Amino acid sequence: MSTILRTLRNIRRIGIKDYAHQMQNIGDTKAGTYIASDRFGNKYYENVEEELPLRTRWVDYKQTEYDPGQIEPGWHAWMSYLVDKPPSEDAVLRPGQRVWESSVHQPNLTASRAAFKTYSTVKPKTAAWEPVATPR
Repeated sequence: MSTILRTLRNIRRIGIKDYAHQMQNIGDTKAGTYIASDRFGNKYYENVEEELPLRTRWVDYKQTEYDPGQIEPGWHAWMSYLVDKPPSEDAVLRPGQRVWESSVHQPNLTASRAAFKTYSTVKPKTAAWEPVATPR
């Protein structure tokens, strides 16, 4: 949550349209430098001067129903402060399609109806105990 002065300053910098977009998606107003975008269309920003430490980098997801798994590994390292240079400037982390990578993002289906569920085809070795009560 930001203060009123910070919010008004950011509205002046980013405009009403981006202010409404940020409040709808991230619940806070942020103004910063556009760094780059990835192949999913997510936009990455940074503001070192005015934000709190470890809150200076953020992502604006392309989709409103976003999945944090949509951040590529190089961008995840940059967002987590593991590297100083973004992948657009670092030759090692440069985003590229590897042979083993899928070209289409598959969302994480954990805790959904489509999640993988294991099943066994082996007969159980134990049976549940059923108490037998003798009549009195």
